[in-house]
Amino acid sequence: MKIDRLIGILSTLLQKDMVTAPELAEHFEVSRRTINRDIEALSKAGIPIQTLQGSGGGISIMNGYRMDRTLLTSKDMQMILAGLRSLDSVSGSGYYGQLMEKIQTGSSELISGRDSVLIDLSSWYKTSLAPKISTIQDAIENRHILDFYYYAPSGESERSIEPYYVVFKWTSWYVYGWCLKRKDYRLFKLNRMDKVRETVNSFVCRNAPVPELSSELVYPRNIILKALFDPDMKWRLVEEFGPDCYEVQKDGRLLLVRDYSDMENLTMWMLTFGDKVEVLDPPELRDNLKNMAESMIKIYGGK
Repeated sequence: MKIDRLIGILSTLLQKDMVTAPELAEHFEVSRRTINRDIEALSKAGIPIQTLQGSGGGISIMNGYRMDRTLLTSKDMQMILAGLRSLDSVSGSGYYGQLMEKIQTGSSELISGRDSVLIDLSSWYKTSLAPKISTIQDAIENRHILDFYYYAPSGESERSIEPYYVVFKWTSWYVYGWCLKRKDYRLFKLNRMDKVRETVNSFVCRNAPVPELSSELVYPRNIILKALFDPDMKWRLVEEFGPDCYEVQKDGRLLLVRDYSDMENLTMWMLTFGDKVEVLDPPELRDNLKNMAESMIKIYGGK
């Protein structure tokens, strides 16, 4: 595409003092006449480009433009590289690492020797996530149907989707696409997907909306939790909800009032506190914990 080539030419000029039209033509696999038209288009767009004829000549950005020839500051570059490193932490291809090298090569004067922002998006499931993400990205790029086996609270099923987005949200990875089974857009959690496969079946790209990822819409919160936590659990409450999430009671325990969307996940979370929490509401959660405690006593024995 012409716009991609124009951006590529501008990037080359910003990184090199001088380049010739034949060099640009060879690099972008177009004719010299096309390069000349592109240079004219960049000049009309306000880029101060100059051309020198003869031996040692070529195309360059005017000297007076040198100090302002990049729109990126050192901080901008650090943020871009931090973002690329975060993606490379879950990439199985090394593509983002190669992209970082390209950016660093042309912008060494903007990059300090020390990285101040480090982001690692990998998890305990990195070895299984990277191949999935790579397969999904290929399917999105090639416009191929994606097949996989899915494990959900409602049961297990085989799914086929038109993939459109790879999403990182709520500390987990998802794929968003048009589900051929449900005839609607769906969000699938990668850790629940197995046997992920890019098929050879193509699809016509829909005008897919950007997924609405607000927690309230994806997971409607209709469960109100009221629970009293022992004081030595304060660090966990602060870590998950912030320092203002609880009220200290007369007996020193910490009252937490929060809304939730999933009773099963809430029950499992409560169990991680053991005897350090007392649930006040909802009654259903109290019953769940009581029944589980009785079942565990049967398993482990009790007097």
